[in-house]
Amino acid sequence: MHIPDYARAMIRSALPTVPTSRQLGALDCCLCNKPFGDRLPVPLGPTPESGLFGCHPCLTRLVARARRARDAALAQDAARAQAESAGWLPVRERHLARLDSVRQAAEAVAGLARDGDTEPLRVAWLLVSLESACAWVPDAPEPPASVDRKDSELRNEAFRLDLAMITAREAVAERLAYHLINEAQPEEPEMCEEFECPEGCSGRHDSSHIDCGPEAVFEDLAEHGITVEQPEPEPLSPRLAALLGKSEAEEKRSLLPGIEEQAPVALAHFGIDADDTDVLVSAAAVGLVADAWREGPLDEIHTADDGPSDGEIFAQSVDLYRRARTALVAAREDGPEALLAFVAVASDVDLPWAGGSGFALRTVSESVAEFVQHVDDRVWFTAEVMREQGWRAALLHRATSATFKAPTHFGMPGWPSAVASAMEHLAVLDRSGAPEALTDLAAVEAALLEAPDQLGADALDWISHQALLG
Repeated sequence: MHIPDYARAMIRSALPTVPTSRQLGALDCCLCNKPFGDRLPVPLGPTPESGLFGCHPCLTRLVARARRARDAALAQDAARAQAESAGWLPVRERHLARLDSVRQAAEAVAGLARDGDTEPLRVAWLLVSLESACAWVPDAPEPPASVDRKDSELRNEAFRLDLAMITAREAVAERLAYHLINEAQPEEPEMCEEFECPEGCSGRHDSSHIDCGPEAVFEDLAEHGITVEQPEPEPLSPRLAALLGKSEAEEKRSLLPGIEEQAPVALAHFGIDADDTDVLVSAAAVGLVADAWREGPLDEIHTADDGPSDGEIFAQSVDLYRRARTALVAAREDGPEALLAFVAVASDVDLPWAGGSGFALRTVSESVAEFVQHVDDRVWFTAEVMREQGWRAALLHRATSATFKAPTHFGMPGWPSAVASAMEHLAVLDRSGAPEALTDLAAVEAALLEAPDQLGADALDWISHQALLG
């Protein structure tokens, strides 16, 4: 007779404290104390040949009682979890709404700070009121024990608020610093003709950018009695050393000469219209993920014994594609600094990966320092191209990279064709051992086309092992 695990505790509690010799000799049932006769005794341990023995009717009765107790406990647990979840959801939504509203306020303050139409004093008060609103945001509420405690949305929204607050503070600080400097500027009416000032100019001309060089701050602090050891000057790179004797026009040579003329031709060969901004941004996002995140040190992390699976990398790359696309779109208005939002997530060693994965870079035995530096370096280069040659040049560079490294990845024009081919093969494969998420082929196809990471890392891992998507 099979005794389920959930019934063993109840059976042990029913055993006699001091068994009789007949019970120990397998002559009487240790539960009802009736002779076995021609009935087959069931051993209860410690071995099949020694210890105590019970009869089938007694054990069947105790197992049924244990099952009822277990089912009642499960029902109580489910009811309690449902009640806790119902109480937790409004608390969670209120906190998310507060984070979102303060974040929107921070973004609005940053915009007003950059807008020259808002008075500097008003900008300062806006920052003070914004800081007050941020200080009043309570700590993230603790979910009940029955609710998943790893709530990525709460963490992501708090992170987005932090980024928005940093941006607002930087914008206000820059506005007020230049306001004070400009207010202190002496009148220089002799410069009006050069600046083509309108009639009635006071003779005081604003400065919107001042570059003091890398050493001025240390000298300025010394005047206030603060000594900070200056870093050793970096040796000149071969490129800078080669520029020392060249003319100013030569020094301003772009990082990627000819990108505006050559890249559209290469992209057109792969079916990408460089004049279609939406398609170009998507391809550039794929290229940024491939160059900065997928290529290089991640290969060693992937092959480690405790590294991520193919499906986890697949799901995370899709999530990062969306973040890269959002950052690139934001960079058109906010400048290259908007790419830092992508860097923060792509190189976060504690953030669990997408697709329901529990993997985080912190858990891997391989060193991730090189990986983090790699991400930072590659995105920095894109930011530099954007500063020197413009937003479009940076997109052309990364989009061209995507056509060679990831022509059929999610986000590329070739992705729908790759999905169609994969579905044809998937329809004829034996999926008896596949994850449940791959049961409904219509739903699978829709998810692959719109959001592959929603299938889950396990399903994507199964698809990767079948080489369905190349």
